[in-house]
Amino acid sequence: MSKLPPLTRLTGWGRTAASGASLLPVSTANIARSADMAPQRGALVRGLGRSYGDAAQNGGGLVMRLAGSAGEAMLDEAKHEVTVGGGVSIDDLLRVLVPRGFFVPVTPGTRFVTIGGAIASDIHGKNHHGEGSFGHHVRRISLLLADGSTAELSPTQRSDLFWATIGGMGLTGVVLEATIHVWPIETSRCIVDTTRAHDLDHILTMMEEGDHRYRYAVAWIDLMAKGRHLGRSILSRGDHATADQLTGPALDAPRAYSPRILVSVPPIVPISVVNRLSIKVFNELWFRKAPLYRTAELQTIPQYFHPLDMVGSWNRLYGPAGFVQYQILVPFGEEDALRRVIERLASSGAASFVTVLKRFGAANPAPLSFPAPGWTLTLDIPASTGGLSTMLHQLDHVVLDAGGRHYMAKDSHTTPQAIKRGYPRLAEWQAIRNQADPNGRWQSDLGRRLGLIT
Repeated sequence: MSKLPPLTRLTGWGRTAASGASLLPVSTANIARSADMAPQRGALVRGLGRSYGDAAQNGGGLVMRLAGSAGEAMLDEAKHEVTVGGGVSIDDLLRVLVPRGFFVPVTPGTRFVTIGGAIASDIHGKNHHGEGSFGHHVRRISLLLADGSTAELSPTQRSDLFWATIGGMGLTGVVLEATIHVWPIETSRCIVDTTRAHDLDHILTMMEEGDHRYRYAVAWIDLMAKGRHLGRSILSRGDHATADQLTGPALDAPRAYSPRILVSVPPIVPISVVNRLSIKVFNELWFRKAPLYRTAELQTIPQYFHPLDMVGSWNRLYGPAGFVQYQILVPFGEEDALRRVIERLASSGAASFVTVLKRFGAANPAPLSFPAPGWTLTLDIPASTGGLSTMLHQLDHVVLDAGGRHYMAKDSHTTPQAIKRGYPRLAEWQAIRNQADPNGRWQSDLGRRLGLIT
């Protein structure tokens, strides 16, 4: 192909800030030649488009979609490692791994993320407090560089570029292949304990005192609750079920795994069905539906890890204007700042039905990795909410003054100044990136907007 395809309108999962780029399917065999066709605005690889803002967009440039097959993944059962193409999704990989008794080391709230995207965003899940982010478990990366060559990277081989690629938002090169550590599991079920917390102090105390006893832990917070109920939550903690914990039909097929989309939102939703009234009703019902305390409930992997994936195209519920996902980190010891953020959101009536609180453990060496010891709060708000930008920028100051930061894979609103404050090793990352890509081949809307590209 000597001519780029016409521009295609692209957005993130939040469906805001669209831009047009030449979208080109590629394979590992032709991606280097395809990247040579990039115009002045450069090239970028896009996974499945689940970053919420503009991380996988490159207005006026080239955006490539790298093909991959989980059927070609190579599983080393003795080493607990799998080597897999960067374009393969966690969804497809799990369909191969789970029946063979293994699980990915980290999964976010959706399984529709590619391995390359997981590395570029250094994704985290419910187990960061004990097992870190995705980057902790990457053993090797084959990276396509700007000059068309391929570099083999690991924590001990070109480690500076390896760690710059972990969390580097796709701006150091293209992940062609990676070897990652995987967990052995006995079954495709999870064993889950659920508890209600009646206010913010209660949930923070329960998580501080008890998360270490569980591999996975996450709290849903009712942002519509105020006053003495501020921060009321549902805490869900668990682990992979062992064979002797199974009951009923699960005994006959302990590793059965066939996730499904139960219902899909139609393409045209003229207005957002997510608003203060609908979320207030939903949150009240959701909170009261949860048990005061329930132990050892068996759930499937999709139920526990990826409940929203059961609803196809759920982002359409927010209507044509889309939504903003806001994710922050507040260090341990700065719980007053976390409370101020939650109080401000609650007082605003922020209509968020996906509001999640987790505890982070140790950071890894990546300069742009988001997780570090502290609390992370995530929420979705309709983009049409009045005064949203002003409110979020006010919250940014609270977060940054507390020594926190924002997750770039979710961001669609913050500023270069906020990123520079939140990521004190930004200049170090930029130096490594510029050495690997001196002419700026790899670009994105996010990279330009947040001043990552110099």
